[in-house]
Amino acid sequence: MTGSSPPRIRNIAELAALAGVNAGTVSRALANNPLVKQETRERIQALAREHGYRPNQMARRLRIQETRVIGVVVPLGHEKRQHLSDPFFMSILGHLADALTENGYDIMLSRVIPDADDWLERIVDSGMLDGVLLIGQSNQLETIERVAAWYKPLVVWGSRHPGQIHCTVGVDNRKGGRLAGECLIAAGRKRLAFLGETVAPELYERYLGLCDAAKAAGLAEPVKLDTHLASDVMADEIGAHVQTLARQVDGIAAGSDLIAMHTVRALADRGLMVPRDISVTGFDDLPLAEQTIPRLTTISQNIAIGARAMVGALYERIAGVDAPSIEMEPLLIRRDTA
Repeated sequence: MTGSSPPRIRNIAELAALAGVNAGTVSRALANNPLVKQETRERIQALAREHGYRPNQMARRLRIQETRVIGVVVPLGHEKRQHLSDPFFMSILGHLADALTENGYDIMLSRVIPDADDWLERIVDSGMLDGVLLIGQSNQLETIERVAAWYKPLVVWGSRHPGQIHCTVGVDNRKGGRLAGECLIAAGRKRLAFLGETVAPELYERYLGLCDAAKAAGLAEPVKLDTHLASDVMADEIGAHVQTLARQVDGIAAGSDLIAMHTVRALADRGLMVPRDISVTGFDDLPLAEQTIPRLTTISQNIAIGARAMVGALYERIAGVDAPSIEMEPLLIRRDTA
């Protein structure tokens, strides 16, 4: 019929038959390989455009042992109800995506509830990835260490532990917890509490740092009130904790900014003013921290810098360089809540 489009070509064999050459010549021509004469290259490329043929880039990448895809994995063995919509995940994922795509990589994002000991092996053995970035160690240190012993292009956001094999990028969480404690103590607070789920290594280190600050000041060990990171239960748990907080505590170090924000709201709902009655610190320094009322005093994790450091370390490891772990300095960001 007049004006109809040329039939679409479905594969390289059909294009080769149309061009009157073999499939290898077509493949090289589409890759702009100078081994194929320029006239032939241009003719084959024109036929491909005319008939709507696009090479399968993934198949080509697999043939040359390079996928240009990085797996970004969030393991949630400690908190199965936490979602990727959590503000911390959204913040770090955005920075990772920027750093990876600027260098021509695609991203395969996975939220993983570990269901077997070999969950990480299944990811790195998939043949679909050039490397893996893990956001958090969760309660999976043994698995991460086992895989890192033989799979080198793996970088983890998390705490550094003595003698560990896997490469981590993250803040000194214990020092950050101590900074939060010292801030509360400097504000005259003597009865401290920690809100967070200490099953996660990072949050446990933050709690230990708070204990260090209390001990150095001659104060009692801080009260530890378990608070899940999952947003669907966090507010209710904090609301229940407020009864204890109002009676026993005048300074709160929250394990995350989101916990701190919910805490400030729960205290206000019960007529307790922050920082007049109780001082509160967070941990992360998310963009939301300076938009709350009152603005949140918190510990900065340098998320943007850390994300780019993770990507840089991964590129080194993909290239065969054994990039070391990086432990960043936490920074106290003083605002209004403490």
